[in-house]
Amino acid sequence: MKFVLASASPRRKELLGSIGISFEICPSEKDEKIDMSLPFSEVCSGLAVSKAEDVFKKYAELDEAAVLGADTIVVLNNMILGKPKDKEDAFEMLSALSGKSHFVYTGSCLIVKRGDSIKKTVLSDKTEVFMTSLSEKEIREYIETGEPMDKAGAYGIQGLGSKFIEEIKGNYQTVVGLNTCSLYKALKENDLI
Repeated sequence: MKFVLASASPRRKELLGSIGISFEICPSEKDEKIDMSLPFSEVCSGLAVSKAEDVFKKYAELDEAAVLGADTIVVLNNMILGKPKDKEDAFEMLSALSGKSHFVYTGSCLIVKRGDSIKKTVLSDKTEVFMTSLSEKEIREYIETGEPMDKAGAYGIQGLGSKFIEEIKGNYQTVVGLNTCSLYKALKENDLI
């Protein structure tokens, strides 16, 4: 069975590797279109489905293949915070998150093909994150590390940004980008482990 991760995220690669399965990486090139009329859990799972389906097309001729797509969104005051466009955008996001709680949603989609049978499993997880109050100096110094620039919400809970996180309610790995417990259950249900 060929197993493919439809993401270039080093964090997802590490999390998927921790489950103990071998896989290859083929990132989706699908443009992320967000339907703001949907609940946030469906926004992130819909993006994950879109990525998984995009990459699955490349492996559809195989007798057996499994493709995993995932997406993470950060939500503050009912607004989605994506990856910052530039340093000033990162500063605005971190200033808005400072001293408040927000939600992180991670959606994943597992498509498994065996012969003529194709099964799709869609998961969505939500975690509440509490960020400490940050000074302008702290935010500027953090942005200069470069870490915020490729992350939704402009921070990495698993990196330098961890020092700003007071508390989480939910699954830590959901915030990093892939809930391995939910995924492990889905892999077992699909006889992949």
